[in-house]
Formats: sequence, structure tokens, C-alpha cells
Amino acid sequence: MTRVLLLGGTTEASAMARRLSQVGTDAVFSYAGRTRAPAEQPLPTRIGGFGGVAGLVSYLRAQNISHVIDATHPFAAGMSRNAATACAETGTRLIRLERAPWVAGAGDNWTTVDSLQDMPAALPDTPARVFLAIGKQQIALFSAKPQHHYVLRLVDAPDAALPLRHATVVLARGPFTIQGDTALMREHRITHVLAKNAGGTGAQAKLAAARDLNLPVIMADRPTISSAALDSVDAVMNWLSHSELRGV
Repeated sequence: MTRVLLLGGTTEASAMARRLSQVGTDAVFSYAGRTRAPAEQPLPTRIGGFGGVAGLVSYLRAQNISHVIDATHPFAAGMSRNAATACAETGTRLIRLERAPWVAGAGDNWTTVDSLQDMPAALPDTPARVFLAIGKQQIALFSAKPQHHYVLRLVDAPDAALPLRHATVVLARGPFTIQGDTALMREHRITHVLAKNAGGTGAQAKLAAARDLNLPVIMADRPTISSAALDSVDAVMNWLSHSELRGV
């Protein structure tokens, strides 16, 4: 019997949920709970963490989950690693649905760093106006460079005061457009764009806008996740059907 846990929060996860619903797969969609009003899904939905590996193991067993599709954000490494460990412990089949990373092209001026933690050091020492498009979880890293003015684009307003001396918050939910991001960068007189290499199309506009405005981009590489990955909903559906046939 097939019962799927879909770990979501990305555009690809929503597309996966629609396909599973269309073919009548018994599946549950799981949100981490990072945003206050997550998009509705066509599957039964749970919101919140599992309580680490032990909690996820208990959930997989209690809910008779046979397959896990990890369609979390490429930088949600903790959840992905927990999923890999829990699935190995319970014998649950696991696949990642992971979009390809962005690649610099002609006209791009990128500096690539190994991790989010390396980004502040890549900024100049002289005051700059920084478009900080990395979400809210790692904002505190940039308190090490308080001389800069940071423009943050967030889905939800911050719950508490930001740990930054100079900051402007722009509330918006993607997908974004090149025209809109170009206008935003001009309005706020941005000199540097910081991004994490999430891939996909929903947030790619800022990179094209930076290219058009000749702005430098500091790009953080993805964390390494060892579980097997596929890059499309069709490929995951094929994996799902074949693993059902093999019974493995």
C-alpha cells in the first residue's frame, strides 16, 4: 500500500501536490511553518516540525508512510538530513525533488561563497546598500557588517526588532518580475545583491535585474545533501510508480 509524505514549501512541492492529487495518491503535505499563511494545497496538510529525527521516525511509523518526497527548499538542509536518517531507520523509500541551481552567464558579476555564513565577509568594508534576498533565518549574520544599509524582502513582517542598525523591509511574495526587481533596486539605490543559489524561476528575476544594472551579486552555494534527487515532477512520478511495482 502506498502512502506518501510530501515535504513541501517550494513551487515544485506545490506542483507535486497537484499531480499526486490528480492521480488519487494517498498523500500528506507537510509545511515547516516558516510563513504565517502558507499556500493551500490539494492534499491533507500538516504544519510544523516533527521533533527531529526521532519525531519523524514516529510519524512515519504511526502514519504508515511508504514513500517520502523531499521537496523542501535547497537550503533546508536540516530537514533533508533528518528525512534521510529517518527513512533509513524505518526502511521508507525517499527521493528529493530538487530544482537545478542557477549558473552565471554572460554579463553576470557573481562572487560565489561556500555558505551563507561566508556572505558578510564578502561585502566591502565601505558602506553599501545591500539587497538581502536570503529570507529571515540568517539575518543576524549581517550584524557583523553594521555599516551597510540592508533592504530585506520578506514574506511576513518580522516578529521582533531586526538585529541590523540600518534596514528597510519590503513585504512581498514571489514569483517576481525583472521589471519589478529592477524598479526596486533603483528605488533603494542598491549597490550589491546577496542571494542563495536556490534555483528555479520564482526568484530568478533579481539576478537578471542585477545583470541589467551592472550590480555585483554575492551568491551562496547550496549545502550538500547526499540523498538521491530528481529534477521534475514527471521523474518523481516515474520513480514512485516503479518503486511500487518493485516493492522496494
